[in-house]
Amino acid sequence: MSRYPAMFSRLADAGEGAFVPFVMVGDPTPAASEAIIEALIAGGADALELGVPFSDPVADGPTIQRAHLRALGAGANLTDCLEVVGRVRARHPQLPIGMLIYGNVPFAIGLDEFYARCAAVGIDSVLLPDVPVRESEPFSAAAAAAGIDAVYIAPPSASAQTLDAVAAASRGYVYAVSRVGVTGTERASSTEGLAQSVARLRQDAAAPVMLGFGISKPEQVAEAIAAGADGAISGSATVKIIESHVPALAAAARTTGEGSCEYAAAMEALQAELRDFVAAMKAATRPAP
Repeated sequence: MSRYPAMFSRLADAGEGAFVPFVMVGDPTPAASEAIIEALIAGGADALELGVPFSDPVADGPTIQRAHLRALGAGANLTDCLEVVGRVRARHPQLPIGMLIYGNVPFAIGLDEFYARCAAVGIDSVLLPDVPVRESEPFSAAAAAAGIDAVYIAPPSASAQTLDAVAAASRGYVYAVSRVGVTGTERASSTEGLAQSVARLRQDAAAPVMLGFGISKPEQVAEAIAAGADGAISGSATVKIIESHVPALAAAARTTGEGSCEYAAAMEALQAELRDFVAAMKAATRPAP
């Protein structure tokens, strides 16, 4: 059973919104990404959105594109990613975990097999950023059969018809995109029209609404929640922190090895920055004292 309802109920009782960071599994290596995920959880993440590397990530901007390439360069594949998630799930049995995966991956594997493998490691939801809701039915059916929440994107300034379709198809949460374009912090997020979209989605009894794309600062998280969203997702800002530490990690791995004190120090520096970032973003989901 999905862990999202319990999370959103707990947060609503506390008067808080959700903060969900995104990272790419396998970036910069599968082992490093597992340590990175633990830092996000330690910082106070309410849930996780985890990416699976893909060669043609059409919804992503340059920052997350580079994360895809680093993970692919490290040899990460779907099996590696699911193994990482399985270990994280074993340590955090109540934490909602969503995966962001491009549609070619489940299509190539076979939808039933793909969603069964996700369910086996404790994944709660799968977001397919390149599958529009009008083409979602076979994916949703296979997801439901495996007990996985299918998540779809509510585009900015979407028509009422599109919002109705997204509301009907989405489980777990609805991913509301804050602006036109790809992921990234180069252009700021926007809450313009969000209140109207959320009202329309709620009218159709949709799952809770999370705002994403361009969320990089605590004030943007607070703005999203004030505009009616149930929480915010931040990807490129999180991935940028990882990217800034990759040279130090790579140098330590090359010169002294991943088991060395130097590598451990480089990883701790990265984890500390991630914990602080998540803590600051999470604090913005709480009401002002």
